[in-house]
Amino acid sequence: MKSGAATVEEYLDELTPERRGAVSAVREVILANLPDGYVETMDFGMIAYVVPLERYPETYNGHPLSYAGIASEKRYISVHLMNIYGSAEDEQWFVGRYRASGKRLDMGKSCVRFRKLDDLPLDLIGEAVGRTSMEEWIGRYEASRPPKRRAGTKRVRARS
Repeated sequence: MKSGAATVEEYLDELTPERRGAVSAVREVILANLPDGYVETMDFGMIAYVVPLERYPETYNGHPLSYAGIASEKRYISVHLMNIYGSAEDEQWFVGRYRASGKRLDMGKSCVRFRKLDDLPLDLIGEAVGRTSMEEWIGRYEASRPPKRRAGTKRVRARS
C-alpha cells in the first residue's frame, strides 16, 4: 500500500494504532543505529533512510540513494535493508543471525516481512542498519554501476 504522505508524521498518522506502534518501534531502532550522514525522509511511499542528494546526486533514477526503509503493506510490514541485499557476505551474516534468533525469516531481495513486532528481532535490525557507513554504501553503489563514458566517446557494438 503506497502512501501519498509527504512527511513521516503524516505516514504514521495514516496507520492503524497497531501498525503505528510496530512501525514506530522499528523506526526508533533504525534511528538509534543509523550511521552518520543518512537522513530520514519519505520516498516511494514509505519511510526511507537515504544518502541525501546534496551528498550524492548521481543516482540512476534521480532519487536519493536508498539505504533502508519501512513500509506498511496490506498484509505485513516490511523493513528494507539495501546493504544486506548489496553484499553476499552481509546477507549470509544476516540470515544466519536471524535464524539463530529462533524467529521465522520471511525475506525477499532486500526486504524482511513481518506481521507482528514480536516476529522481528529488533536488535538484529539495529545491527544490520549500523553495519554500513555512508561512504562504504556509496562505494558499493558506484562499484555496482557500469563505468562512466568519457565525454566525446561513442559506444561501439561488436559485430558478430
